[in-house]
Amino acid sequence: MKSSILKTSEETERQFGNFLDNVSVAGVLFREATDNYFEGNLEAFEKKRDKMGDIEHQGDALRRSLEHLLYTKTLVPESRGDVMELLENMDALLDHYKSIIWRFDIEHPDILPEFHDDFRELIVSGVNAVESTVLSCKAFFREIDETCNHMHKVIFWETEGDIVSTRLQKRIFRNESLRLSHKRHLRDFVRFIEKIGDEAEDVIDRLSIYIIKRTA
Repeated sequence: MKSSILKTSEETERQFGNFLDNVSVAGVLFREATDNYFEGNLEAFEKKRDKMGDIEHQGDALRRSLEHLLYTKTLVPESRGDVMELLENMDALLDHYKSIIWRFDIEHPDILPEFHDDFRELIVSGVNAVESTVLSCKAFFREIDETCNHMHKVIFWETEGDIVSTRLQKRIFRNESLRLSHKRHLRDFVRFIEKIGDEAEDVIDRLSIYIIKRTA
């Protein structure tokens, strides 16, 4: 049986789904774009970068539309603030994807092939953490009892990301062939990517509070 945290119009629920789907698509584009970068296929990388920009603009438009719908179509006014904050946090995840891709484009880090697999693993952990957060949010809007089935996966993937990040940073700084400035540059990108999982975990921490407020 459906047990939604909100009583909303069908249009509101549809747009919630579309907004969250955009976050998922951004994750796919982020992973593909970084793969293109590691492969040296900058033309493909730039196409993914531009598509991600389009997705981010669509997300902003959907968020603004949802803000309007929440204040005109939602039948549980006390939930509006929580949902608005949740939408803003998910939008920030989408923005973070785009921000990292632009850092790659602008700074063009020289990532040695020996580090590619660890970077890919770190990226997969972050994207999976966000995807589990998306599924948690969908359950929160549509079937709140199912939310916890996805939230624990966010913690798992964030922890996996921490492990990979630590291992990768150690490998970078123990590489005697690299200049210190090069090591620091690579470390910065490790931290940018690691932060994806951290931000996803922050979202579900807030989501846990919203659930307690609505089910206590």
